[in-house]
Amino acid sequence: MAFVYKELMGRNDRLSSGHRMCAGCGAPIAVRSILRALHPEDEAVVCSATSCLEVSTFMYPYTAWKDSFIHTAFGNAAATLSGVESAYSALKRQGKISANYKFIAFGGDGGTYDIGFQSLSGAMERGHDLVYVCYDNGAYMNTGNQRSSATPMYADTTTTPSGELSLGKPQYRKDLCAIMAAHHIPYVAQTTFIKNLRDLHEKAEKAIYTKGPAFLNVMAPCPRGWKYPSEDIMEICRLAVETCYWPLYEVTDSEWKLNYEPKQKLPIEEFLKTQGRFRHLFKKGNEWVIELYQKEVDKRWEQLKNLCK
Repeated sequence: MAFVYKELMGRNDRLSSGHRMCAGCGAPIAVRSILRALHPEDEAVVCSATSCLEVSTFMYPYTAWKDSFIHTAFGNAAATLSGVESAYSALKRQGKISANYKFIAFGGDGGTYDIGFQSLSGAMERGHDLVYVCYDNGAYMNTGNQRSSATPMYADTTTTPSGELSLGKPQYRKDLCAIMAAHHIPYVAQTTFIKNLRDLHEKAEKAIYTKGPAFLNVMAPCPRGWKYPSEDIMEICRLAVETCYWPLYEVTDSEWKLNYEPKQKLPIEEFLKTQGRFRHLFKKGNEWVIELYQKEVDKRWEQLKNLCK
């Protein structure tokens, strides 16, 4: 699949400016980049679970979406889009629709890892020709920064607050990409915003134009929940990749491929110290916590490299 970056960047945005997402939010960056991977001649049906993205881009009668858009409930974006894709396929076979449509669902980690997981798993298992995109900001940000199963260990949230008796969320985060890969679907990928977004653009095009179900997991930082200055979003994403907290990889027909390996892997504290949600880990006496965190990151990184060999 040829990738011409200049041509891609010249395409019209399918998510208009003027939406109400926060400055420094990763969600609209993810959406705009993924929709730009659509070929100009193709139409799209976009479905969004209830989330920051939905409530900020579609406030009736105003919408930032230029393609057909469906707002569905928190837990059933994949099921809703499965039905739409099935109806389209039937009408296409009957000759009642001639236009080419692609089907893309967006959900935050709360509506993907947790509440919408059953719906997502079912859509992947049934083999619908659609792309599900999780913009992973590591908590239920739309309702006040409550922990989700995507929340990283020791993060401070409103339901796992740090304090005298707590270091934040005590559990490790769920590895959703590995779970999606275990469905043996055609394409799974993990990405975020680094350099010129090329990794994200390439994976979005692969996901959209691979026949069958595809899943993209995009780390999309949240300035309010992660507590960082809005302008630092790209640096945070870079550090997530360079520390191997958020590796870039893809799984095509069950074959694992590592897309990037840092020349010099940075310590995890370089990523953690950029965000207020981890501020408590740097208090005197908590050095052992960062050491434990580093061991978990190292373990998962080695496991991923073994899968990609």
